[in-house]
Amino acid sequence: MFIDPQTTPGFKRSIFNAIVAPRPIGWISSMGADGSVNLAPFSQFNLVSTAPPVVMFACNTPPDRAEKDTIANVRATGEFVVNLVSWELREAMNTTSAPVPRGSDEFELARIEKAASVKVRAPRVAASPASLECRVLRIIEIAPEFPGETRSTVVMGRVLGLHVGEGFLDSDGRFDTVKAQPITRLGGSYYAALGTVIEMPAPFTRAS
Repeated sequence: MFIDPQTTPGFKRSIFNAIVAPRPIGWISSMGADGSVNLAPFSQFNLVSTAPPVVMFACNTPPDRAEKDTIANVRATGEFVVNLVSWELREAMNTTSAPVPRGSDEFELARIEKAASVKVRAPRVAASPASLECRVLRIIEIAPEFPGETRSTVVMGRVLGLHVGEGFLDSDGRFDTVKAQPITRLGGSYYAALGTVIEMPAPFTRAS
């Protein structure tokens, strides 16, 4: 079956979220120019590169809605923090996705303890196994082309420093993902825990 998003009757755009899955969740904490604090989850999130260390997150803004606080904050300050969502933090993360009045502090709403950052003003989630302090590198606007599409804002940030919780680094300095138990996003309202983990080294290719 071939599906053309523009011509197939009854096409549901949410299919992309179910196909490109599981996706890590970027739990983004940010601070506005006025000092207000925001914490929101973004499932359109990922690592772009490690050297330099760069992450990205994105969100869609329907024409009848105001820009999200997170986007407004990173435009104003050029900073944000990515907090890893562990399985234990899933309910708190979900609470911070609620549509609340602009300027609301989701840390307080979800009863999440703040911790100070080092290189950015925005606080981080104290209970997160890992948090990445970031400086905005670029904000890319993707304009809608066809009916039913919305404007998408992509934020790319350079990691300035990271916080790793006690016990999540092994003796070789590697992060213990299994112990951290990150939760991932699927399609619709479905999430998943870390599944089966295997080690599969890349094939060794001998130079000819």
